[in-house]
Amino acid sequence: MERGGGEAALFTGEYQHTLDAKGRFCMPAKFRGSLGDRLMVTKGLDGCLFVYTKEEWAVLEEKLKRLPFTNSHARAFARFLFGGAVEYEVDKQGRILLTSHLREYANLKKEIVIIGVGTRIEIWSKENWEAYSQNAEENYEELAEKMVEFDLGF
Repeated sequence: MERGGGEAALFTGEYQHTLDAKGRFCMPAKFRGSLGDRLMVTKGLDGCLFVYTKEEWAVLEEKLKRLPFTNSHARAFARFLFGGAVEYEVDKQGRILLTSHLREYANLKKEIVIIGVGTRIEIWSKENWEAYSQNAEENYEELAEKMVEFDLGF
């Protein structure tokens, strides 16, 4: 997770947190040093939110700029990702106030789960994460077999 020599932050781990009445949560201390004081949050896949450092967001923007705007799937994905994105400032206590549209999208009520997924962080409602995680655990071997096609060296 440490940054050095231009390397991207690597986020790992699973953390249980709660939203307060205003929709704020405290980012895990383990992530704060690598996130910086400004970050991007957008609608993610599978019903969660994606959190990116400003540097990693810029990399993603560049990749999406290269997609052909004449492709309807590329346009739809860019609209979804960029249209839902909000830049946030982390306060001195490490808290972030999520907008209502992002909380509603991810069904975030009180209990949330924050997961490090490499170069991004995901925010899930506890219920959605438990359902997703249980399904993924039941199919872990099948998922691993499908990953072989990506030549990850398993």
